[in-house]
Amino acid sequence: HLLLFLLFVGPFNCFASYSRATELFYSLNEGLPAGVLIGSLARDLRLPTAGSQNPASLQPPLSFTLASHGLGGQYVQLDNRSGELHTSAVEIDREALCVESSGATIFGGSAAVSSSFPSPESCLLLLDVLVLPQEYFRLVKVKIAIRDVNDNAPRFPVPHIRLLVPENAPVNTRLAIEHPALDPDMGTNGVQTYRLRDNYGVFTLDVEENENGERTPYLIVMGALDRETQDEYVTVIVAEDGGTPPLVGSATLTIGISDINDNCPQFNDSQLNVTLYGNSSLGTHVATVHAVDMDLGFNAQITYSYSQKVPQPSRDLFHLNESTGAITLSTKVDGDTPRLHRLIILGNGPGCIPAVITVLVTIIKVMMRPPEVVPRFIANEVEGVVYLKELEPINTPVAFFTIKDPDEKYKVNCYLDGDGPFRLSPYKPYNNEYLLETTKPLDFETQQLYEISVVAWNSEGFHVKKAVKIQILDDNDNSPVFSEQLIELSIEENNVPNAFLTKLHATDADSGERGQVSYFLGPDAPSYFALDKTTGVLTVSTQLDREEKEKYRYTVKAVDSGFPPRESIATVTITVLDKNDNTPRFINKDFSFFVPENFPGFGEIGVISVTDADAGQNGWVALSVLNGSDIFVIDTGKGVLRAKVSLDREQQSSYVLWIEAVDGGDPALSSTAKITILLLDINDNPPLVLFPQSNMSYLLVLPSTLPGSPITEVYAVDKDTGMNAVIAYSIIGRRGPRPESFRIDPKTGNITLEESLMQNDYGLYRLLVKVSDHGYPEPLHSTVMVNLFVNDTVSNESYIESLLRKEPDISVEEKQPQISIEPTHKKMESASCMPTLVALSIISLGSIALVTGMGISICLRKGKKHHRADENLEVQIPLNGRINLHMLEKKPVEISNI
Repeated sequence: HLLLFLLFVGPFNCFASYSRATELFYSLNEGLPAGVLIGSLARDLRLPTAGSQNPASLQPPLSFTLASHGLGGQYVQLDNRSGELHTSAVEIDREALCVESSGATIFGGSAAVSSSFPSPESCLLLLDVLVLPQEYFRLVKVKIAIRDVNDNAPRFPVPHIRLLVPENAPVNTRLAIEHPALDPDMGTNGVQTYRLRDNYGVFTLDVEENENGERTPYLIVMGALDRETQDEYVTVIVAEDGGTPPLVGSATLTIGISDINDNCPQFNDSQLNVTLYGNSSLGTHVATVHAVDMDLGFNAQITYSYSQKVPQPSRDLFHLNESTGAITLSTKVDGDTPRLHRLIILGNGPGCIPAVITVLVTIIKVMMRPPEVVPRFIANEVEGVVYLKELEPINTPVAFFTIKDPDEKYKVNCYLDGDGPFRLSPYKPYNNEYLLETTKPLDFETQQLYEISVVAWNSEGFHVKKAVKIQILDDNDNSPVFSEQLIELSIEENNVPNAFLTKLHATDADSGERGQVSYFLGPDAPSYFALDKTTGVLTVSTQLDREEKEKYRYTVKAVDSGFPPRESIATVTITVLDKNDNTPRFINKDFSFFVPENFPGFGEIGVISVTDADAGQNGWVALSVLNGSDIFVIDTGKGVLRAKVSLDREQQSSYVLWIEAVDGGDPALSSTAKITILLLDINDNPPLVLFPQSNMSYLLVLPSTLPGSPITEVYAVDKDTGMNAVIAYSIIGRRGPRPESFRIDPKTGNITLEESLMQNDYGLYRLLVKVSDHGYPEPLHSTVMVNLFVNDTVSNESYIESLLRKEPDISVEEKQPQISIEPTHKKMESASCMPTLVALSIISLGSIALVTGMGISICLRKGKKHHRADENLEVQIPLNGRINLHMLEKKPVEISNI
């Protein structure tokens, strides 16, 4: 209520000017760290900041406060003073936030105010911000759209998908896969494509998108199917999203082939011959017919019936079981019963033409009663079938047989007919009692059913057989057996996640659940390998890096479902094959070599070391010079850098080369390194005298020149560097009336007048100046002749020039020039002359007027002559670095104070 009151009683003009911006829109990526700037409320609302407010106004500072600290407040931090909105330490997860906010979505990047409302499918984070004080009060609605990033991989809702396809499905049949992959990301970051890892040449996948944008994979049949040839296909379906890089998920897809009635019953034989004694009792088993249908279930059901061609008396005499095909005697045989019966039996299947078999029954008349065989079973017996466990010990009793002669006048013998580990022996001390027992261990995996007969015959030759079926029951006595004990695999590095490696196969000779095999990884298997328990498909969930590990070796187990379970172990070895995924790597990115100049050609400058983590040809590295190849060459194998020619620092002091390393992969990868070659200076250049330019040049020195005045200078340069380029000047030879009147500064080369010139000092002075560097191990030097003509004027130029042409008789001084360390030495020396100069200047002031008048008169008369002389200045002739007194002639230059 207080806020509403302040809103209405505040200055109306402030309220009007700042009430236009009440909603701000920002966008932001999910998953950003704390401290990322979302936006500045003060700037975007165009509110005056602390720096822009007039201090004289004494207005209180702005204050920004979240109106509530609900769901949105935990994801942001608001600066109360500046109004800057940042991400908090609670990471924004768009997928979780959208679920919690019932569809509100969040986006991001660089925060920017948007004038348009976000799209309907956006997920919004809503904030209410109060702006105080009263002058700027408002309630700002801040809407932050969180943009999706590809941080979720597609995931199937179930790990195993089963799909049934009829075996008669035509090509291009489409079947929807009812469990498509789910991806919490949206847009292109969601699921885009599906593929089969192994399509067996008969399947492919297609994707259909509905009006809501949901993508459903469809299995398409590309070839003919036959359940009787292969009734099941096991593969892996892979879903891939559209992110960069894309993420994938997978599930096991089992494609079962459902049966159709495309097979009919068949008998193995076309005719069966049977004999029957005329005195056989009712219910005597005559024969059993058996047909086979390769289909399953209802399509494989077979019923047996007599053909219409079988006469009714035969039908009445022999009963045919329509389900089992068993033929039994249903009425007694008498004297009128025919001795031969032709029974035509049909094997009927759904929608099939019946199979036909003929059973010929021959009845033998008997004048006396045959012996009787009476069994008494010890083992478990059901409907004439005896059941024995395969682990029963030797000599296990099966049954007692009592042999009787109904007429009690004939001797009856007994024996066992049929193959198998059984024996029939008299049971003492009783007569006509026989024991049937085992003679060897029974093995279900070798043979499951034995059909034997106990035969009794009397002295008259009459035989009676009692058939016995013995069914062996399976026990869990066999362990699963791998097809290979050592499974050697290989895969290229940088494989896609969940890459298929192999399908393990183990067999168990036991039957039923005891023969069902499950597969497990051994305890030494890394966690990123996965083995499907049912199918035995071995995959690797992550990318393998050969440079990190090249060989994997671990165990796998095959376990049956018996009790107790039995298992066997195999070893899996995986070799990660190299791919050219590593660029050559230089030991340093920048190499620097210091080489003395004049280094001999093809000398070793340095070694460029480079490595490549790949193996084989992918790890072979060839080096080449990208620039400067006309001067430098590199040994490809050893990396030795050489220069083809000798290098001169004065021509170029440094070289920058780029060396490229290329590996032997396909495609090849390369990298470059910067090579800096710095040439170290050696003292191979003597100083070069630039002034004076000729040994034949001279200059006029007026006798009135004051002591300490600079006369001229010797200027030289040295192309070397460092101490090799430090130049010292010295006068090593003098000639003239009073040659010691001139000295040279050893550092600057300035020649100054030391003493006042007298009348008898007039004449030509010749100074031999030595210019020397401080090179090591031996300094180099040049010489130049400095000619000074002391006189008031030059009246006879030819005379002076004749003197210059003569060889000077100059004795060379051997002392080395000394350069003072202290730069103030010369100044101190000059300062000692200052009192004298001051005194002479004061004395000369009195005579200035007189001298000026006389000078004007003389200049007017001689100006024209001097003008012509000035036109003939000295000719610029370079020196050769040694004394040469016979150079070209040139005109003198009158110089007083240089």
